[in-house]
Amino acid sequence: GEDPFLGGAIARAMVLGYQGADLDNQLKHNNEIMACVKHFALYGAGEAGRDYNTVDMSRNRMFNEYLYPYQAAVNAGVGSVMASFNEIDGVPATANKWLMTDVLRRQWGFNGFVVTDFTGIAEMVEHGIGDLQTVSARALNAGVDMDMVSAGFVGTIKKSIAEGKISMETLDTACRRILEAKYKLGLFDNPYQYTDPERQKKALSPEYLQTARELAGESIVLLKNHRQILPLQKTGKIAVIGPMGNTRGELFGTWVMLREEAPARSIFEAVKEVVGDRAEVVYAQGSNLTEEPMLLAQTGKNTTPTETLIEQALETAKDADVIVATVGEPSGWSGEARSRSDIGLPECQKALLKALHDTGKPVFVAIMSGRPLTLSWENERFDAILEAWHGGTMAGDALADVLFGDRVPSGKLTATFPQSVGQLPLYYNSLNTGRPYRADFWATTKYLDITNDPVYPFGYGLSYTTFDYSDIQLDRAVASGGSGTINATVKVTNTGTRTGDEIVQLYIGDPV
Repeated sequence: GEDPFLGGAIARAMVLGYQGADLDNQLKHNNEIMACVKHFALYGAGEAGRDYNTVDMSRNRMFNEYLYPYQAAVNAGVGSVMASFNEIDGVPATANKWLMTDVLRRQWGFNGFVVTDFTGIAEMVEHGIGDLQTVSARALNAGVDMDMVSAGFVGTIKKSIAEGKISMETLDTACRRILEAKYKLGLFDNPYQYTDPERQKKALSPEYLQTARELAGESIVLLKNHRQILPLQKTGKIAVIGPMGNTRGELFGTWVMLREEAPARSIFEAVKEVVGDRAEVVYAQGSNLTEEPMLLAQTGKNTTPTETLIEQALETAKDADVIVATVGEPSGWSGEARSRSDIGLPECQKALLKALHDTGKPVFVAIMSGRPLTLSWENERFDAILEAWHGGTMAGDALADVLFGDRVPSGKLTATFPQSVGQLPLYYNSLNTGRPYRADFWATTKYLDITNDPVYPFGYGLSYTTFDYSDIQLDRAVASGGSGTINATVKVTNTGTRTGDEIVQLYIGDPV
């Protein structure tokens, strides 16, 4: 997301969720996992939006915007840190002593261990700063303790010590940090501390699946609901149409390797389950995920032309009362090394949406994706749009809950949805310019062809009910000194007809 404070709050919550409050001293309960915050640092600022690409950033932006969530993880007691691939001030992070020692350990007080990313040490040769022995020594001297895969430590450290390029004290310190991590986890007392076959059997228990369903439902964001046409009624004939509508694993998201699809339901299956015998539910694929040659390499060959699939979908939906259009990105398009130059829906999916729109029937668009998309075209044409992301094992059930109002949506966007990739990077808390956007003056910070506005801003998200904010008060007007605190209170009233949750957000700025 684009807000450092929110990013820090999420980082802290994840560290505490994995490790507990005190990994050093707590009684081991067989439910701790040592957290690793990555990639340290600036990994998300690659030029041209490409993973692993060059990063160049001022210290001002670095500390005010990018480093804060990492520091929040450190303050929460994170046990390990992973170095990023990119350079910082011209030095790769994996060999950057200023980053790994001066900032991470001396300024922030981190006392865990630092691990490289996959082949991170060997890749520094490509950066042009030395051969494998040289870059391995630079990494260890910079404060890196563990080499993942490069074999630079195990293969060259002995020689570097003999040549005086690494001291035994430096090597001993790195070894000590790894041993301390194992000690904190209780692995010297019981190497099989966290191996529990009985617990594994419970991983897909009804209790856990229900929790997964609730969490997936909470994450869904209602982007548009013109004339409050959602939620759907569990009556009549409902057509689920689209390439994301009858798939299970594609809703799980990125970096899911050995996935178990058995307990999951597709959106089509979940909608049928939720409505029972009160409504008829039909399905058609309607479109291929893409017909773009390079993207097809991620999804496999198409067996049926989209034109034929659209014809089949229109035939399936001709007697339907409503259409749920299920479009978006499969899981393989998201995550590491899955950069896209165009973050709109592929043209074949848009062709399906246009054909469904032209039927004149109510069309509800459900989008599954692992990133913000450009949705100007869709926002202009459709009355109801939901962003469901990749919700995991219970994604289909969670979306069905929201579609029919069994769960009132409450999710808010953690990142801005732009009109065009030409606006990127686009974020709400940008610095001022001397010529801010003005529609009535030509020489301002604006585009000729679009406004500066996003389609959906950071923090945005609708509900099936309404909330009124009143009695906003501060307990004092001025907070002096570094420890000064101002408490804000607000009265929030549900003024609608449904029970719902509201995320109350307050972000502050420094205008002068």
